[in-house]
Amino acid sequence: MLRGSEPRNLLLRAEMSTAFVVLAALCWGLSGGIGGVLMADGWDPFVVSLYRGAIGLVFVLAWLALRPRGSGLSNRWLWFWSAVAGLGVAGNFAFYFLSIAEGSVAVAATLMYCAPVFVYLVSFALKLERPTALKWVAIAMVMVGVVLLTQIYETGAGGVTPVGVAAGLLSGLSYAVFIFGFKYAAPHGTPQAILVIAFAVLAAVLVWPGDTEQTLAVLSTPSWPLFAVLGVLGAGLSFILYIVGLNHTAPAVASIVAMVEPVTASLFGVVVLSESLAALQILGMALILLTVTALSVSSSPKYAPP
Repeated sequence: MLRGSEPRNLLLRAEMSTAFVVLAALCWGLSGGIGGVLMADGWDPFVVSLYRGAIGLVFVLAWLALRPRGSGLSNRWLWFWSAVAGLGVAGNFAFYFLSIAEGSVAVAATLMYCAPVFVYLVSFALKLERPTALKWVAIAMVMVGVVLLTQIYETGAGGVTPVGVAAGLLSGLSYAVFIFGFKYAAPHGTPQAILVIAFAVLAAVLVWPGDTEQTLAVLSTPSWPLFAVLGVLGAGLSFILYIVGLNHTAPAVASIVAMVEPVTASLFGVVVLSESLAALQILGMALILLTVTALSVSSSPKYAPP
């Protein structure tokens, strides 16, 4: 009886874990749209990023308090690599929202989704992964997709500025830094301990470039509930759901369902923010999403959308 129930229990766990990953990606997609709403109301991208990370810090602190065993907080390498991960996630949040402010939610989310490409390039440079002709072709296809999506061959087309394009790509590069930092910190402590340090570093870094008056004004603004929802969905609940979900989810499956984030963000931008994309931009977006997903599935890395 017990033996017969084991496969069923494993299947149920896998389904629940996949659902957690999907929910995390959905939360990240919605957070891009919510950030777009806040910045459309005049809020500084760095201030929006700061509160997203600061509220996330509260959640992971609670997670660490509930599960403190084996945290590894006495290990100096945990602190070092977690700090690197923190710099990565700080850059990811800030550049992502800056890209939205200078372009659109759909373009920014898709450019950020290029993160696995940067991971490959860094892996090639550090000789952690062997480059192949197929991988180089895939990377080239992503670059073609970026050109079509951003329409950089037409000045000002699609409302995307050069700063928006650069910031979107830098958000993906920053996330690649987060991936490597988290990967090397993982052997030295628990995920919740790593995220606590990472989000603390984020808050320390992003408090400086943001508008000081706006940073203080958030505490008494009528828009405060929107900031709270952004922090809960974009950092607090989503990161916990994703990490817990990965425990019983195949990396290839996680890579596929990660597409929920840019698709959700794009739909939010079109429906709520009245953004629009030209046919070639949609083609570029499809090229990027399909190629990056295929790359991720082929190597089965544990990529997470930020």
